[in-house]
Amino acid sequence: MSRVYNFSAGPAVLPEEVLKEAADEMLDYKGSGMSVMEMSHRSKVYDDIIKEAEADLRELMNIPDNYKVLFLQGGASQFFAEVPMNMMKNKKAGYILTGQWAKKAFQEAKIYGEAVELASSADKTFSYIPDCSDLPITDDMDYVYICENNTIYGTKFKTLPNTKGKDLVSDISSCFLSEPIDVSKYAVVYGGVQKNVGPAGVVIAIIREDLITDDVLPGTPTMLKWKTQADNDSLYNTPPCYNIYICGKVFKWIKKMGGLEAMKKHNEAKAKILYDYLDQSKLFKGTVVKEDRSLMNVPFVTGDADLDAKFVKEAAAAGFVNLKGHRTVGGMRASIYNAMPTEGVEKLVAFMKEFEAANS
Repeated sequence: MSRVYNFSAGPAVLPEEVLKEAADEMLDYKGSGMSVMEMSHRSKVYDDIIKEAEADLRELMNIPDNYKVLFLQGGASQFFAEVPMNMMKNKKAGYILTGQWAKKAFQEAKIYGEAVELASSADKTFSYIPDCSDLPITDDMDYVYICENNTIYGTKFKTLPNTKGKDLVSDISSCFLSEPIDVSKYAVVYGGVQKNVGPAGVVIAIIREDLITDDVLPGTPTMLKWKTQADNDSLYNTPPCYNIYICGKVFKWIKKMGGLEAMKKHNEAKAKILYDYLDQSKLFKGTVVKEDRSLMNVPFVTGDADLDAKFVKEAAAAGFVNLKGHRTVGGMRASIYNAMPTEGVEKLVAFMKEFEAANS
C-alpha cells in the first residue's frame, strides 16, 4: 500500500526521509552492531546522539546560553503540573484560556495554588485569541501561562501577551519549530513532540537557568524537579532514547530545509492554499477569525453533521486520513505540520472541490 496523506493532530506525519534513514539504521546504527533502541543511554554512542540533538535544536531556535534544554517524559500533560511545582513560589499564577489544553493546565495549577483566569475565548468556542494587551496581572503572580497554538480550535497567538514583567510560560506543542521564535521573551517554552517534531513520548522544555533551583513546592517528586533533570543532562534515568534520536533526525531535516525562516515560508504557503479555498467555498467554512488562524491546525465544517461524516469517510477512502475534528468541536480538522508536503494540501483541496460539486 502507498503512504496516505495523514492529517492527524498527533501523533502526526513525520518526514519520509527521516523514516527511511531510521529504517536503514534500524539493525545497525553507524557500525555499532545494534539499534538505537537497544543501546545503553550511558554509552558514548548514545551520548553523542542526545548531545548532537541538543546542539542542533539550540542552533535552529537560536537558544540563548542561559537557557537549559531538557528532554523529558510524561507528555505536555505532566508538564502542566511541573510548571507550578517548580515555579509557584507565591502560590499564584495567571492563565489565559484559549482552548482545551490551556484549560487542563489551568485546572492542574489549581491543585498547587491560586490559578487566576486572566482572559478567555470560551464565549465563542475558542475561535479567537483574546486581547492580551492589558491583563489584570497582580504583583504577586509567579508567572503568566499560555498555550500558543491551539491544536483543537486552530488558533494561534500572533502577538505574545503583555505580562507586565512577569515570566511567560508557553506550551508550543503544536507549533514547535514551525517558525522562528525569540526564546528570550519566555521564561519557559515547552512542547510534546508528537505533533511537529517526533514520535510521542518526549517533551522538550527550554527553561531559563535562574528558574532551575531546589526551591520547589514541598512534595515535588525527584523526577519532576527541573534541577534533577538539568544537573543530569536529561539522563537522570533512562530517557525515551529512540524517540530523542528521531527528534534529532528531524532537527537535521529542518536544517537541511533551510531552518525555521524557510519552514515558516513553506508553512504559510501551504496554509494559504487551504484557507483561500475555505474563504471562497459555498460548502465548507473555516471556524476561526482570520487574524488568529493557525498555520498548523485548520478546523472547518459544512454546518451539517451528516455531511461532515460523509466527507470524512469519503476522504479516508481517497487516502486523506484523520480529518475528523476533535470530539469537543465536531466537523473536520486538517493538521498540516512541517512534514505535510505541499502536494498533500493541494490534493486535499482538489478533493474538497469535487466533494463540494457532488454535494451542493
